[in-house]
Amino acid sequence: MVAADLHGSAYYCREMLRAFEREKAGRLVLLRDLLYHGPRNDLPREYAPKEVITQLNLMRDRLLCVRGNCDSEVDQMVLHFPILADYAALLLGKRVVYLTHGHVFCRDNLPPLQRGDILLHGHTHIPAWEPFGEDNWDLNPGSLSLPKQGSPNSYLTLEEGRVVWKDLSGQAFHQLELNI
Repeated sequence: MVAADLHGSAYYCREMLRAFEREKAGRLVLLRDLLYHGPRNDLPREYAPKEVITQLNLMRDRLLCVRGNCDSEVDQMVLHFPILADYAALLLGKRVVYLTHGHVFCRDNLPPLQRGDILLHGHTHIPAWEPFGEDNWDLNPGSLSLPKQGSPNSYLTLEEGRVVWKDLSGQAFHQLELNI
């Protein structure tokens, strides 16, 4: 399961963890901005970063995270799992899934992608589901707590070559079958 932009919301953290259990996912990939709401955002519902810390530390062995623009070294002092990587790469069959928050690497500043690779990021709070280049995909799960442009609070699932974009109730909006 892949999610982004929690921004300190204890409410949406609980909802995300319920979805994670419902999905029976093996790992939770967080494209970050976990604790701080940021200077341009309103406070999210039930803004309580300390509660988010407690909830996520309990599942530290199931998390894979990359750093967001609202994350800092002081966050790492209270979180018991690594959070400061600017990017990560996952091998999905023949494809590389490039995980990043999106404030550095994005469609306007691509990482070193090859044909068929996937750019998976958050940051904009707007879901993305767009092909580009030579069989590449730009995917964004949207935001858990502060969605923009009328999009729902949402996440992605990634399993066996299938990517599905869902709202927090589990309703699927898009599905992509990847040739892996």
